Amino acid sequence: MSDSAAPLTTADGVPLKVSLRRAVRRSKLKALLLVSPLLLFLGIAFVIPIFEMLSRSVANPEVSTHLPRTVAALENWDRQALPDEPVFEALVEDLREGQAARNLGLLASRLNYERSGMRSAINRTARGLGSMEPPYREAMMDAHARWGELDTWKLIEREASPFTMTYYLSALDRQLTPDGDITMAPDNQQIHVSLFWRTFWMSGLITLMTLLLGYPVAFLLANLPLRHSNLLMILVLLPFWTSLLVRTTTWIAILQSQGVLNDMMVFLGVIADDARWQMIHNKIGTVVAMTHILLPFMILPLYSVMKTIPPSYMRAARSLGGRPFLCFRRVYFPLTIPGIAAGGILVFILSIGYYITPALVGGQSGRFITNYIAYHMQTSLNWGLAAAIASILLCVVVVFYMVFNRLVGVDKVKLG
Repeated sequence: MSDSAAPLTTADGVPLKVSLRRAVRRSKLKALLLVSPLLLFLGIAFVIPIFEMLSRSVANPEVSTHLPRTVAALENWDRQALPDEPVFEALVEDLREGQAARNLGLLASRLNYERSGMRSAINRTARGLGSMEPPYREAMMDAHARWGELDTWKLIEREASPFTMTYYLSALDRQLTPDGDITMAPDNQQIHVSLFWRTFWMSGLITLMTLLLGYPVAFLLANLPLRHSNLLMILVLLPFWTSLLVRTTTWIAILQSQGVLNDMMVFLGVIADDARWQMIHNKIGTVVAMTHILLPFMILPLYSVMKTIPPSYMRAARSLGGRPFLCFRRVYFPLTIPGIAAGGILVFILSIGYYITPALVGGQSGRFITNYIAYHMQTSLNWGLAAAIASILLCVVVVFYMVFNRLVGVDKVKLG
């Protein structure tokens, strides 16, 4: 009986449990090595750029880097009156050093984002430093009037921190007062919040339009004979073989005032020649073009779900006396909800991040918030504000995804 209770061993005398644990460990290591290239790619192409974007949206190194003496001299400033002579002397030394190194442009741009006129104040003062002599307090005020304003020094002291929330406040049409209070930006600068709302509701409208147009097409694909459904599937996939830029510019040719559609309506007598429809460079152009471009992303998930629904379900419902519409509503439509959910979240997230199509056909009223991210990256060069807007957009998408997961469940989504 003692022999039967002895632990099982392998041919090498190693206990079987130990051997199994080693085998499981080796299999996990092999699996990790197999997926390591994918993890490395995701880290380089996805995780690192997001981390860089989030860090840039709060990074504020310009003042502390280029005005170190001034920042140190302002530590004991009471903020009630203009600083004393040592602070002005420290500022002159910092500007002289920056002028010699030719790196005052970043500092001037950063302060000018917060208060108009600071770029000219720094550049003009830096050019006149060669002939400037003490006392520097009066000399700096003579060089530019900004140095005689209390708000200028409050701004320098506030922006001395290496981190800032002003980019996020600007992205939400807010700003900080010289005393640090949060207020609304001037009316002529309140643009980002309205762009966020426009992006979301137009993306929702585009998602609804693709669903209304794509549902019948997916139904036909799933129920037509194979020879017909294959031809229809080729037509659905055909846009993927054409450049996005070509498809967008084609819609410009179709929708413009002297375009194909307007010419056809004038020829048929539907509209007068002097009353042509304006369907381009506005919201209509954006919705129409993006609905066409994103339609396959709705059709394919719907088709993959509808193809798995047995036709016998509808026949059984009809045999029980149900009318066609009632059978569709009570039997067929609920079974397609996973496809609707998959296509909806896919189209909605893709449309939020679109850039080329709104830029070409949207004009001023049909552009998305992504177009202003590109503007701040390429034109205004305010990369911090661009990163803040992109971070807010990312957070909103994550929130939408979490709500979707809570209400529908990602495990129920079928993409094919």
